[in-house]
Amino acid sequence: MSFSDSGSSSNGGDYKDFRKITRERLLCEMLRPERNGSSKLTWKVLVMDKFTVKIMSSACKMSEITQEGISLVEVITKHRQPMTSMEAIYFIQPTQENVTTFLSDMTGKSPLYKRAFVFFSSPVSRSLVNLIKKDMRAMKRIGGLKEMNLEYISMDVQGFITNNENALEELFSDEENHQNADDCLNVVAKRIATVLASLREYPLVRYRSAKALDATTMTTYRELIPTKLAASVWNCLARYKQTIEDFPQTETCELLILDRSIDQIAPLIHEWTYDAMCHDLLNMEGNKYTHEVQSKTGDKPEKKEVLLDEQDPIWVELRDVHIADASERLHEKMTNFVSKNKAAQLKHSSKDFGDLSSKDLQKMVHALPQYSEQMDKLSLHVEIARTINRTIMEQGLRDLGQLEQDLVFGDAGRKDVIKFLSTNHIINHESKLRLLMIVAGIYPKKFEGEKGRKMMELAKLTGDDIIAVNNMRLLGPVQTESKKSTTGSFPLKFDVLKKKRAARRDRVGETQTWQLSRFYPIVEELVEKLSKGHLPKQEFPCMNEPKPTFYSGSQSPSSSPVLPHSRRTPTWARRHLSDDGYFSDSVLGRASSGFKRKGQRIFVFIVGGATRSELRVCHKLTEKLDREVILGSSSFLDPQTFLTKMKRLNEEEEISLDDIII
Repeated sequence: MSFSDSGSSSNGGDYKDFRKITRERLLCEMLRPERNGSSKLTWKVLVMDKFTVKIMSSACKMSEITQEGISLVEVITKHRQPMTSMEAIYFIQPTQENVTTFLSDMTGKSPLYKRAFVFFSSPVSRSLVNLIKKDMRAMKRIGGLKEMNLEYISMDVQGFITNNENALEELFSDEENHQNADDCLNVVAKRIATVLASLREYPLVRYRSAKALDATTMTTYRELIPTKLAASVWNCLARYKQTIEDFPQTETCELLILDRSIDQIAPLIHEWTYDAMCHDLLNMEGNKYTHEVQSKTGDKPEKKEVLLDEQDPIWVELRDVHIADASERLHEKMTNFVSKNKAAQLKHSSKDFGDLSSKDLQKMVHALPQYSEQMDKLSLHVEIARTINRTIMEQGLRDLGQLEQDLVFGDAGRKDVIKFLSTNHIINHESKLRLLMIVAGIYPKKFEGEKGRKMMELAKLTGDDIIAVNNMRLLGPVQTESKKSTTGSFPLKFDVLKKKRAARRDRVGETQTWQLSRFYPIVEELVEKLSKGHLPKQEFPCMNEPKPTFYSGSQSPSSSPVLPHSRRTPTWARRHLSDDGYFSDSVLGRASSGFKRKGQRIFVFIVGGATRSELRVCHKLTEKLDREVILGSSSFLDPQTFLTKMKRLNEEEEISLDDIII
């Protein structure tokens, strides 16, 4: 019996993305049996807990698990029938409850399984190891014990979560006792560390510091969240350096630790990409979308569940593009498909089936399977895009979206919001709440007293809504700068009175082809600065100082020329097809050209929840910086979830930095 860890490495050799490495570790390192030269599978039972079930299902298909010799999947907390002739693989968290249940399974007159191989998702404590060793009856039936150090859920090829759904409430709510918050951070840190262990990465750890980090300053617990999390991750990595074979001893990547207060606007603003619109405007559960399809019997429509994920090439191509762009591409795809597919041509022709020749029928039969599959996928996305566009029109989201972006970039102010609320009567209640929360983040002082009360009365907010608006201050003020409005030839001293606050600056060198695509999350700016070595160390200190050659080795090999920025009017432009048949900015087109990531990985972790827009910019920056940018978070937030969480937050007490030991 040995307590060991994986010897696989993500460094060197052919490039493998984050999710593929996760999948291969689960299938090859844990499930693949030792066949001793025999091609015959030895069927086993896979036993998991509720969390490891999520880990497995996020990375592997059931068919892939079966191919590795798993005939039955069980949950450890449920009653199970004895399978005394079969061996079992346990993939469980190292908790007292799980270990106790496992020992109970393998002891007594009739153990559940012939033999067990136990894989713990994270480091197991010495007390639990001793508990196992003391049970000699169980020890005789244990084929192996191993720490997999894989305790995260892969949500995307470049995204993962630690499954701490209540992190925002636990870390930012008002509690005199911070034990729950500390426990939450420790769990999050342990799970972040298992990501790095799986990929054999040892990071340069950067984190957002408290505003005034000195021994005499009183600060809130919330301001110290990234500091405490960075320290906890660092402690986990220090243990890995000593206990995991072949774990890097010098920095191989960069890790930037942030919390949700870094960008209060991103979870609220209407993001206009296909992915974000789906999660905002459709009733999705994670990546699951439910829609109605015509029943085979011709009766009432049936409900069908589909997953919008990387197994769907249309989704991969469209998820990060503007909804108008996605709609246009889908129209072109459908037109092109109908014009080239034999079955589609015949189906859409004026001929009845009785008028078709035997040759036409034969062509149609041969084309039908492919036609049906491709048409189903295309029709699904056409339906989704149509639903989204209809919702945009019905809820007046274009005018609202323009006002939101003007507020963020300092081109509109409180008076514009009042005018909008007074004259626009089709936006729904949730949109009004999100708009006022954005205003509260940018203009916190204007929500103190009578001005704020009148705006909320105008929007007809409920008591819970008002709590959510007021709780925006718990995430800290949005970093803004004054922006002068253009007022013709007035003297400069009069311009001072016309200043508005801007939470974003237009990015130099980038133009917007599509309407309402001006907004970008703060994470995009921070990652670019981090990659160039320009992230201020006073605001984002290092847990470990890198060697002088670190940044020179991680730079992007080339940089694009800087072009002057101009704010363009809405243009529904068209893209050009490249030689490979994909649109010029298609993800699939880039993948087909043999693109490989170079340079060191960048990990960004946002405790308290991450947004679809932040995941989008990680996809974008991976291409731009030629470095794989991986986004992690305690959970992924859609706007509705964020609103619910903000209604639960309360005021917080102040503590001294003297209490913090790193």
